[in-house]
Amino acid sequence: MSIDSPLESGRSQQGPRYAGAAGSTACDSIVVIRAAIAALADAPVHVVLTTGYQDVPAEIGTLPPNFHHAAYLPGRAMAERESNARRLVALGAGELVVPINTADGEKQLDVPVFAAAVQRVLADPAYRASARRVAESMRAYGGAQEAASRIEQFAGRYQVRSSGTTKSL
Repeated sequence: MSIDSPLESGRSQQGPRYAGAAGSTACDSIVVIRAAIAALADAPVHVVLTTGYQDVPAEIGTLPPNFHHAAYLPGRAMAERESNARRLVALGAGELVVPINTADGEKQLDVPVFAAAVQRVLADPAYRASARRVAESMRAYGGAQEAASRIEQFAGRYQVRSSGTTKSL
């Protein structure tokens, strides 16, 4: 996917596009999907909803017309894991709103806070500039393929003894 694709640039010909990632557990996913629908169903955005190789839960019903479900998108296109999302926040390329446990033990995501975070990311060009900077940096270092190659090279230099200590070869 090129940096100028609608998903990465944050814009399509029809207007802004928001890419939302559901939580990694069924409970979090339901909470995030409900919040995304409540916050964005009537918004002038296109929503890409990922569910980590899972179907949209049946209890959600039909998604709004501006929602597109993709069970999975590559990490480069989506911050599907919370650790990746936190890294994008640290790099100024996004915001993170996570479900919290309420006093009665239920998961909850504050819809107005979620909607405000989406609006900030779409409206503030600094987020897009940071996302482009991150994408260019990844591209300059060879992307995921080069990272995997370097990890394999590094791992090949070491072996693990049965005692659990590492020894340089």
